[in-house]
Amino acid sequence: MNLKVSHKGQVSEAVNQFVPELVKDQVASRLFAKDHTLWGKDAEAESSIRLGWVDAAQNSLSLIPELKLLSADLRARGLTRIVLCGMGGSSLAPEVITKTAGVDLVVLDSTDPTQIQDALAGDLKKTVVVVSSKSGSTVETDSQKRSFEAAFEAAGIAMTERIFIVTDPNSPMHVQAMKDGYRVFLADPMVGGRYSALTAFGVVPTALAGVDVDALLKSAIAVSKFLSEDLETNPGLILGAAIARTSSVKTYKDKLGFVPDGTAISGFGDWVEQLIAESTGKIGRGVLPIVLEPDSHEVTAKTDDTLLIGLSDDASKSRFDLAVSGELGELLLLWEVATVVASRLLGVNPFDQPDVESAKIAARAVLDSPAESFDFPVSDAGVEIVSFGYELSSNKLAACLTELIDFAETDSYFSIHCYLNRERFGSASKLRELIAKRSNRPTTFGWGPRFLHSTGQYHKGGPKQGVFIQIVSGDGEDQEIPGRDFGYRKLIDSQASGDARVLATGGSKVLVLRLLDAESGIDALIDSLK
Repeated sequence: MNLKVSHKGQVSEAVNQFVPELVKDQVASRLFAKDHTLWGKDAEAESSIRLGWVDAAQNSLSLIPELKLLSADLRARGLTRIVLCGMGGSSLAPEVITKTAGVDLVVLDSTDPTQIQDALAGDLKKTVVVVSSKSGSTVETDSQKRSFEAAFEAAGIAMTERIFIVTDPNSPMHVQAMKDGYRVFLADPMVGGRYSALTAFGVVPTALAGVDVDALLKSAIAVSKFLSEDLETNPGLILGAAIARTSSVKTYKDKLGFVPDGTAISGFGDWVEQLIAESTGKIGRGVLPIVLEPDSHEVTAKTDDTLLIGLSDDASKSRFDLAVSGELGELLLLWEVATVVASRLLGVNPFDQPDVESAKIAARAVLDSPAESFDFPVSDAGVEIVSFGYELSSNKLAACLTELIDFAETDSYFSIHCYLNRERFGSASKLRELIAKRSNRPTTFGWGPRFLHSTGQYHKGGPKQGVFIQIVSGDGEDQEIPGRDFGYRKLIDSQASGDARVLATGGSKVLVLRLLDAESGIDALIDSLK
């Protein structure tokens, strides 16, 4: 076992105070015995059907022989391009697994028309598509599936030989897939999306892409016994106590910055961001995860309410007060355990997401009624501007950004939501560092609409500290959705509009920036923030 959690300073104070209590309450052994009473009476109904993840790695081993045969068959036929259509937990875990293994996987977790076009423009003769959804009702995944079905049909390719389904037993997607003749891989219905990394949702697409998932699963299985023990050395208990109960001057540190510190694991912060935000961010409580770089402003100019955690190759040698190292399989299970332990200490149900649906309802309202869309009263430097939750006092882009930044309070965080093609316009992520420096506040960055299935829950259900910047495209490009009376442009615009309205209704301030040309618009934003 290579798993390590190191701690010192204020973190050790939290660990020393709260881990003995967790051991006394037998939290670890009860968790692995699937005791659904660990999070209080109100959480019992949901948690009773959401604990399958604790032994998911063991159960997923049965998939390996079938996946090895299928993978070999696909490669023998020259089918080497694997596309994953999925949102939230269905895409984030496979992305970190394949990135770390150095294996190619096209992850399509967007409704941006140009990103859909780019995915469809790949060599269909070599393409296999994995469609992952617990229910199949997720609008993004359903739309992507429709698009690939139409593309295969137009190319004269039998879609049932190229599209594979991962879903829950007896879900609408399962029922329809069986009728349509698709090959289906069934996941454990007792596992929620963000805890599904070691289930079929994580294993199927990564195995078909060429990852040795057998080794991944076995590393998680090997650490399970250690994580289930009621001992003060249990890393799951230590990490859970650290992230939920490390003190600051006024209260607990409620923002958690993930900093690469020598780890060979690629993109881990994006996966754990979703896990923590969606599990803890509710009823006005939670821990805000922030994906950082070693030279990020939050690292060099520490704020009192932010706990930095080093993602290391050897936690015992890390410079950070809290550090974690281990093999990927070990870390996936560790963080799932630590998150539910932290949720117990915070007094929240880690398995529900009560505020995610609000943005979906608002998006549907915009789709159904053009009157729900909004105008942009200000335009400057190729950027159209509108605000929610406050009135703009300037018609200049730089001044509008400064005005929003000035709303920051001592416990605020900024969150940038970018509804653009992340493959083409990755430079937009530079805005995160610029906002952090200007505001001296922790700042997150998320690609829309995928963040709606992860940190979106925290934005609406967590502490009311967020100040939001939303970036959308005004280039007018579109792509039809087969069988729908709306296209991808209207869909993604409605998702952005709906979320902005819900955030403002909850009392948050939102600045929406529509870029008439994405590349020059991003440059204008960067120049305005320097």
